[in-house]
Amino acid sequence: MEPKTFKMNDIVEMKKQHPCGVNRWKIIRVGMDIRIKCEGCEHSVLIPRKDFTKKMKKVLVSAEE
Repeated sequence: MEPKTFKMNDIVEMKKQHPCGVNRWKIIRVGMDIRIKCEGCEHSVLIPRKDFTKKMKKVLVSAEE
């Protein structure tokens, strides 16, 4: 299985949606922990990298586009 690749400012889809009903998240910090911000309500969450890679489904919009 190839590792999931993601970068700063990518828009990703997670396996579970946020309680506000939106499933689009923007990566705003990359390091040991990943900080993502909900595209619907602007709430941000800090997740350990290991958990983030398990819970991320796919990259919807790459930052390069």
